[in-house]
Amino acid sequence: MLDDALRLHQNGRFCEAGQMYQRILAISPRHPDCLHLLGMIAYQEGSLETAATMIRQAIAIHSSGTSYYANLGTVLQAQGKPEEAEIMYRQALTLKPDLAEAHVNLGNVLQARGEIDGSVACYERALALRPACAETHNNLGNARQKQGQMDMAISCYERAIFIKPDYAEAHYNLGKACRDQDNLDAAVAHYQEALAIDPGYAEAYYNLGNVLREQGKVDDALAKYGKALMLRPNYGRAGFGEALAQLLKGDFTTGWPNFERRWQSEDHDTPKREYPEPSWSGEKLLCGNLLLWGEQGIGDEIMFAGLVPDVRRTGIPCVLDCDARLKALFARSFPEVNVVSGCGPGSHLELEIASQLPVGSLPGLFRTNASAFAATTSPYLIADANATKRLRARYADGRRLIGLAWYTKSSKTGRFRSIDLSLLVPLFRPRDIRWISLQYGDPGMLEKQARAAGAPILIDRAIDQLKDLDIFAAQIAAMDLVITIDNSTAHLAGALGVPVWVLLPFAADWRWLLNREDCPWYPSMRLFRQTEFGNWQSVVERVRRSLSSHEELL
Repeated sequence: MLDDALRLHQNGRFCEAGQMYQRILAISPRHPDCLHLLGMIAYQEGSLETAATMIRQAIAIHSSGTSYYANLGTVLQAQGKPEEAEIMYRQALTLKPDLAEAHVNLGNVLQARGEIDGSVACYERALALRPACAETHNNLGNARQKQGQMDMAISCYERAIFIKPDYAEAHYNLGKACRDQDNLDAAVAHYQEALAIDPGYAEAYYNLGNVLREQGKVDDALAKYGKALMLRPNYGRAGFGEALAQLLKGDFTTGWPNFERRWQSEDHDTPKREYPEPSWSGEKLLCGNLLLWGEQGIGDEIMFAGLVPDVRRTGIPCVLDCDARLKALFARSFPEVNVVSGCGPGSHLELEIASQLPVGSLPGLFRTNASAFAATTSPYLIADANATKRLRARYADGRRLIGLAWYTKSSKTGRFRSIDLSLLVPLFRPRDIRWISLQYGDPGMLEKQARAAGAPILIDRAIDQLKDLDIFAAQIAAMDLVITIDNSTAHLAGALGVPVWVLLPFAADWRWLLNREDCPWYPSMRLFRQTEFGNWQSVVERVRRSLSSHEELL
């Protein structure tokens, strides 16, 4: 009877198998295999609590049943109880050390918990026992990728595909690994292969859209985001990616409403604050104040602060909650606004908040089309005049003062936006320029970089560009020109109205739009873009020619 029930179970005929297991239990109520297998039917049908209960009953009767522990671990993992699942997997391996599946599942638990070295060891033991398991090679590839061992990860994915050519997930993961190595053409090919195998793979459409956008194929990227959203309408990442591509194209009418999808995306760096007060949509307030609260990062807070004057022109009293490092600068720049820091939901009742809005939602009210950017106030930030004068005197020696910043520590896009200081050497040849570092970081490290590149840059050890943004603003305001990559220096210089040249990667951020040398956010800004992926030399040459002709003075 048990053999017959197992055959039904293995053929997916769960109802009939379950009935036969119950007949066996009517004859032998303490039959552990039947209890265990009924638990597995419950698991396969999604009844996790019932599954766990029945498998525990089997273990209580027969405590040395290896598969009982292994399968209970699977059920517990599905219940979101990884610590309990780990105990079960380890018990199964104590009873039977050569149980490859238990090694794999234990590796999955450890990898999810961030114990990557431990997970690698588990997968490698599993592969020593069962070398032709494509899924284990794929999981090992994921772990190797998290270790930063990209070549080894790619080998794992390729091995998984060799064993199982129609393995869509392995093609998808190989695409991600190729993208991380900036091999965009290969990434596109593997995402497309994953989609050919599984046309309903929403994540593959989303990531393919990202790579196409990085290749400058924005319309194609939008089509892929649309496919992902068709398959999964509430897919936050795809919705946010679609919004950024629309804004990149200058489609503000559609882009800003879709930009609100950022709160559903794991790629958005700021959690949404759940205030009890309603969101502001541009209406007059009968009483109380409007709270504007910062999001994303220093650069974004500075950029979106350019719309505070628009809000003030409505006559609505405002409270601006910003990063504490910006408080002094914003308070000086917006004297009619109550500038605070740390005004979370339910705090500071004395501020009498009637309505609230994240600053990233302001463009959807005030920059609904390209012509609306004509309302941009420039400059809209004001540096400390005395500090600016003091620093100008400290640096002045009769030459033009040009500030320079060349890298960002951003984990997401830093490697694309940063530039090696040695590549900027052609800019240092003119004798009539004094170069001042606006680069944040340890002064000793910056001086070492400058010496290695032969760069005649003054690193002012008295200024910490990360901690004291008010004195940093004064340092920028003391410059005749700022040359920087896409980082907070660019935003601060633009907001202060200082002439600023920004060096942009081929796949520039959405805010810089497409194929423009000017910037609607900052009238004093000029953009120098890569014309091909990774090629900074041509950018530096254009900047060098512009410096030689003193174009910053025009």
